[in-house]
Amino acid sequence: FQDIAVIPILALLPLLAAQPAGSTDVDPLPGWQRTLLVFVAVGSTVVIGRYVVVPLLRLVARTRLRELFTASALLLVVGVAVIMESVGLSAALGTFLAGVVLANSEFKHELESDLEPFKGLLLGLFFMGVGASINFDLILSMPGRLLSLTLGTMLLKAAILFLIGRKSRLGFDQNMIFSLGLGQVGEFAFVLLTFIAQVRLLDAQWIDILMAVTAMTMTLTPVFMVVLEKAILPRFGTAEQEERTADEITAHNRVIIAGFGHFGSTLGRLLRANGVEATILDNDSDQVDLLRKMGFKVYYGDATRFDLLTAAGAGEAEVLVCAIAPENSAMLVETVHKYFPQLKLMLRVRNRFDAYQAMDLGVLNIYRESLDTSVQMGVDVLKELGVRHYTAYRAGQEFIKYDKAALKDLAAKRHDLGEYITSVREQIEQQEKLLRKDLHHDPAHGDHAWNSEDLRDALGRDKR
Repeated sequence: FQDIAVIPILALLPLLAAQPAGSTDVDPLPGWQRTLLVFVAVGSTVVIGRYVVVPLLRLVARTRLRELFTASALLLVVGVAVIMESVGLSAALGTFLAGVVLANSEFKHELESDLEPFKGLLLGLFFMGVGASINFDLILSMPGRLLSLTLGTMLLKAAILFLIGRKSRLGFDQNMIFSLGLGQVGEFAFVLLTFIAQVRLLDAQWIDILMAVTAMTMTLTPVFMVVLEKAILPRFGTAEQEERTADEITAHNRVIIAGFGHFGSTLGRLLRANGVEATILDNDSDQVDLLRKMGFKVYYGDATRFDLLTAAGAGEAEVLVCAIAPENSAMLVETVHKYFPQLKLMLRVRNRFDAYQAMDLGVLNIYRESLDTSVQMGVDVLKELGVRHYTAYRAGQEFIKYDKAALKDLAAKRHDLGEYITSVREQIEQQEKLLRKDLHHDPAHGDHAWNSEDLRDALGRDKR
């Protein structure tokens, strides 16, 4: 917003100028006419860019010539920069407007990827230009005055932002980060100051002072953010002071679910739909309040704590589903193994590397959240390609079976990268051979997508 606000400021500055800006064709015009011309130029750039240039870029994109497309986009940038200079504005503002036009088009991501290799170089050139524009002799001659102006500017801006944050109901911690993070003077101040120098609203010494103050605010902001994070928020922040106390847990069920995000809530709804009530724990207070409004009985608390698990009935429960973040699940696993060995622990992990760590902790029932979904999508792709439903389903089930078996074998070899890569290649080849063999199996003699091994296990349990 503060960058966009530069546009009307630049447009209004000619009204305040006592003398022409320099050598452009619009300098002889009265100030109000130059201001009107600026607004017309900016508005025309946005409108023409959206309704003329972007459709032309679509035509260029159809040629599938990447170089031609990139060159056309750069031509737009240069053209707008020239137009802005012709009406007495800076080329930087023109490139900014061209960027706004391109960023709001469907070509945004393609242009980002094309310019990615040059981003660091262009940023470096920008800050080199900033450094070259600063009068360091001036800074050394009046350090106290410049430091006072710098701190005063940042304090004033941070105070205004803090009030805006309070109005927007930001928490104290978030508001402090918001206020200090944006307390620096924006980089478009350099464009603004350059234009002010052109229209001669301020003398050269004041321009140098304000340039130095702008650069110093940018330099000091990261320092203030570190101080805020390391010293201020830990002592005076509300994250610790407003920490919610754990709820008193009254429900004792056969199943405990630790973590009720997207994964846990889906599992919980399935259980509840089948008449199985679970004791649900989550340590995100906002999530707990939201879920309660949706009708779920969720208790706030840290499931890794022994006392909370005891209160949740872990001593009498049969199953504990761990769906918390992997970085916290290790502590929960250790607590369960140490104090509640009778609990059957079922652990959600994000990927096979999290699964390896869980296996090191002695967890047997591991569920990768990406495995079933990706396999199900693969099964649906096979169906779309004409593979019979039975064959596609069975291929998916066999893939999961082989992949789980390979996971156990690879877990022991993952610390040796060379051996691990060799084993992965061998497992992939073996898996593909086994799946091809299964696909050639006559479906007339099959079990019609039933998992016969699981079926035999279930029948065996019923007999017992």
